[in-house]
Amino acid sequence: MRTASGRRRASDVRIVVLTGAGVSAESGLATFRDAGGLWEGHDPMVVATPEAFAEDPDLVQRFYDERRQALASVRPNAAHEALARLEAALGRDLYLVTQNIDDLHERAGSTRVHHMHGRLRAAWCTACDERVEWTQGLVGRPPCPGCGSASLRPDVVWFGEVPYDMDAIEEALWACDLFVSIGTSGLVYPAAAFVHHAIGHGKRTLELNLDASDGSSDFHESRRGPATALVPAWVDEVLAGR
Repeated sequence: MRTASGRRRASDVRIVVLTGAGVSAESGLATFRDAGGLWEGHDPMVVATPEAFAEDPDLVQRFYDERRQALASVRPNAAHEALARLEAALGRDLYLVTQNIDDLHERAGSTRVHHMHGRLRAAWCTACDERVEWTQGLVGRPPCPGCGSASLRPDVVWFGEVPYDMDAIEEALWACDLFVSIGTSGLVYPAAAFVHHAIGHGKRTLELNLDASDGSSDFHESRRGPATALVPAWVDEVLAGR
C-alpha cells in the first residue's frame, strides 16, 4: 500500500533475511567449519560430499546422526526469537532464508523458513525420491516409510550439489527492498553472491555479523557484534518504523 504522496509505508517494505552458522552458534550448536577442526580424523567439509557417501556411507550417516542428536540439547536464542517476532509482524513481507540445517528458527516460532541447504531432521529416499520428517539415526539403514528401500540419506545439500529453491530465492532478492545477511562467513556460494544480486537490482543491503566477513565491504552497512544483541536491536528498529 502507498500513502497519498505515492511513497510506500514502512510496513510495506519487503525484506529478505539470510542466516548462517553464526546465528545457531550462540545456542551452543557447533558450526560446521569449527566443530573441533576434525571429526574422527576427517575434515567435516570433506565428509559432506556425494563422493564420501558413496565411498563410506556409514561414516557419513554417523556424522549426521550425531549432529541430529545434538539438536536435542540446544534451544533457540534471542536472534531466532527476534526473527520470529519480525515474521509475526510482517507476514509475507519477510522472506527468511537459512544456510543452517537445524530447526531452531522453527522452534522459535518462524513458520516460513526456506532451508536452502536442506534440513537435518528430514531424510531423502534416493530410490523413490520422497522426503520425510526424520529424527532417528540413519546409520542402521532403516527402510523408507514410503517404498521400504534402505536408501535413506540426510536431506541436506552436500558440497557439489545444487541448493534448494534457488529460483524462488533469486525472485525474492529481485522483489525486496532490503537484503540482510546475519551470521554468515561470506565464503559459501551461491549464498555469498546474494548481496551482489541485491545490489545489482538496486536494493539496500545490511550485514549483521560477529566479525568482518569476506563480503563485508560489499554491503551498504555492516554492524559488528553477537547475533543475540544485533538482531533483536535491528528488529526493534524495523518495527518502530511501522
